[in-house]
Amino acid sequence: MFTNDKRQAERTGRRGTPRAQYLQELVTEFQNATNEESKERIVANLANFAYDPYNYAFLRQLNVLELFLDCITEPNEKLIEFGIGGICNSCVDPENAAMIIQCGGIPLVIQCLSSSDGSTVTYALGALYYLCNSSSKKEILKPEVIEVIRRYAASGSPNVIYSNLANAFLDKHVNN
Repeated sequence: MFTNDKRQAERTGRRGTPRAQYLQELVTEFQNATNEESKERIVANLANFAYDPYNYAFLRQLNVLELFLDCITEPNEKLIEFGIGGICNSCVDPENAAMIIQCGGIPLVIQCLSSSDGSTVTYALGALYYLCNSSSKKEILKPEVIEVIRRYAASGSPNVIYSNLANAFLDKHVNN
């Protein structure tokens, strides 16, 4: 369920940690983490917070979107998955999408289309759906990218999620 200030106050209580502070603690914990499992857990947690519009401003303020983009460049498949998941969850918001684009995120998201991990591909297709707009379409709607998306659209039953997301992308941004 999406949060608002009243619901957040009810859930946090008098002694609870305010959301911005909690997210800052997660970011700091990620920065100080030395093992991959801890980093994976923290990024997965941050990606879960990225779906709620209540958190969007906090994520921008704390540079979490950049942290997600950094995770996509890591060799660790789980960090890539959770990083692109956070991007996908947050880019529904136009301000977040603009920041992701401004930080050079489109090539990183496109790169995720070739992942062998199904969740990573799913998140990449979803992210591109929301990142594609009048200012970014030239960078996204390149023939090689559209070809990959068309292949996912044609994949049918073994990859129904890919197919549905890819067809939605093509319907909105290519076939209109």
